[in-house]
Amino acid sequence: QVCHGLRTPQLPIWLCSLSGRHGVLFGTDSQLLSDWKTERVFHLYFYNGQREQTRTAHLTIDTHSHPWEEDPCEDPSSPGKRRPPLEMAIRTKWAGATVSWNGTEPFF
Repeated sequence: QVCHGLRTPQLPIWLCSLSGRHGVLFGTDSQLLSDWKTERVFHLYFYNGQREQTRTAHLTIDTHSHPWEEDPCEDPSSPGKRRPPLEMAIRTKWAGATVSWNGTEPFF
């Protein structure tokens, strides 16, 4: 039997499979699970245990970003416009959100 803590986590946590690699995306604010107002700007952390990841990535998510501030002349399929799969996975929950990697080089 699965314990209550595993069925209903106290902190937000997602297991991810991105580009054939597995990782854990998690937050440390329990309000993110119950208060929609905390979904404005919040922090998530990502760890995949791969050799190239030397520390947990600290991400800042802004769900009220302004997409019209992006360069309208840039082709969405150009290399400068492509986003890491982790950002795209985050956007499946928070469409249009911007993701700041806070100094960590985006990977995946």
